Amino acid sequence: MANTLIQDLAMLNLVSAVAIGALIGAERERRKGEGAARSAAGMRTFTITSICGAVAFGLGGSFLLGILMGCVAVMVAVAYWRGHDQDPGLTTEIVLILTALLGGLCMTAPKTAGAIAVAVTVLLSAKAWLHNLVIKVISKDELDDALIFAAATIVVLPLVPNRQMGPYLTLNPHSIWIVIVLVMAISAAGYIAVRVFGAKFGLPLAGAISGFISSTATIGAMGSRAQKSKDLLAACVAGAVLSTVATIAQMALVVAATSLPTLLSLSGPLCLAGATAVAYGAVFTVMAARHVGADTAGTQGVFSLKTALAFGTILSIILVISAGLQARFGGAGVLMAAVVAGLVDTHAAAISVATLVASGKVTPQDAVLPILAALTSNTVSKIIMAAASGGWAFALRVVPGLLLVALAAWVGMFSALIWAGP
Repeated sequence: MANTLIQDLAMLNLVSAVAIGALIGAERERRKGEGAARSAAGMRTFTITSICGAVAFGLGGSFLLGILMGCVAVMVAVAYWRGHDQDPGLTTEIVLILTALLGGLCMTAPKTAGAIAVAVTVLLSAKAWLHNLVIKVISKDELDDALIFAAATIVVLPLVPNRQMGPYLTLNPHSIWIVIVLVMAISAAGYIAVRVFGAKFGLPLAGAISGFISSTATIGAMGSRAQKSKDLLAACVAGAVLSTVATIAQMALVVAATSLPTLLSLSGPLCLAGATAVAYGAVFTVMAARHVGADTAGTQGVFSLKTALAFGTILSIILVISAGLQARFGGAGVLMAAVVAGLVDTHAAAISVATLVASGKVTPQDAVLPILAALTSNTVSKIIMAAASGGWAFALRVVPGLLLVALAAWVGMFSALIWAGP
């Protein structure tokens, strides 16, 4: 019985090898061509090569498969030498070697071999689209920025130390570098939105969405974009201010998950602040839509590495200042702790205060003041970032919107107190 199951499994694996060779071979057959200039390998060759890989591994394991690979490589080299004048590419030859390997892999891991085969076939069939994308759609500057982003994410990030260091042991280089990568990603999202929707609506949309990741980082990215393209100033301002809508919405969500009574007490201030941000952002969105040259600008780089590094530096300074205040005043009260935490992240402060409400240490009404204080101190960080990244022209337009949003939240709190009465 056991021998029968092993034989059946081996047969199924062999069938998988046949299917893999036929799949890749079918795609290569379509591009094989005809006549004397045709390619040396088609559907039959790829299918047989995959079967050879499976049989070689089944009979002699990795050793016999290695011998087969050597033979296939020699035949591929001869075929390439005979036909390289007509087609200097190596794609078919390399894929033929890979097909033999996949045939052998089918005998031990058919699912993995099948997934690789499908991915390779999709990549082969997308040749024209990929060539058009790299040569005609993506510019050299865009490709360079993509490589920089890949290096920052894949190469640098794993090498950055992931431990607390610096003054008060408050700086984590790994976390700070993640924020720097985040700024570049947000800027890239804005750039893509401009390419897809046009600058008039792309940047406001990108700002509103990116605010769910980090409103402060979004403001920094929008400021960098405004510095490089003055025609996009109104659209960048709209995106920066609309990112605060996401901040408020996200705060409502995290507070609701922690303490619903706290959310009810904050409903008035948050609704008024959100409405103010939407109105202010809408004004600048309309101004951007009326700007004649706005949709033709803004193709001067996907992101600014200098701005991203500057944002990381400013964040580090704020972290050190926050730690210094905590060391100086200690646990003087919920209000001071919320203000200090809000300099870096208003959501963390809101969660901490809401947790105190849930545990019965603070009433929902008393939680409104420290949470709004955290929102206000976070506004200070956003103002600093707006001035540092976008210059005076950008800051003079963004700062009033940020102040109005914070003021609306306080007005909402005082209005609720007046309505509540003595």
